Amino acid sequence: MHEMSLVQGLLAQLNELAREHGKEKVISVSMEIGPLSGVVIDSFQFGFDILAKDDALTREAKLIIESPPAIYRCFGCGREVEALQRPERCSECSETLFSPQGGDGLILRQVEME
Repeated sequence: MHEMSLVQGLLAQLNELAREHGKEKVISVSMEIGPLSGVVIDSFQFGFDILAKDDALTREAKLIIESPPAIYRCFGCGREVEALQRPERCSECSETLFSPQGGDGLILRQVEME
């Protein structure tokens, strides 16, 4: 479960941001986790819930996770389709090969502190 180490990295980043800006409490953290990132969102949330409670800075912080769909480009016709999973076949040309475009990010979008 590498999500725990990812959460540890996030918490270290939050501590650094708080120190830089003279803040003492994190209210909310917004993350974007793409469907092709290899991160299990439930495990990431679980890790945050457990580890954030051990730090006074993040003890009451709310984690907001968005998971936008990936875009798949058809090799046959170039059509792009938004989907959470790779399409089986292109609806335009019946091609079965697709190239994912994005959807692999693990991005800290916004932090609210006081």
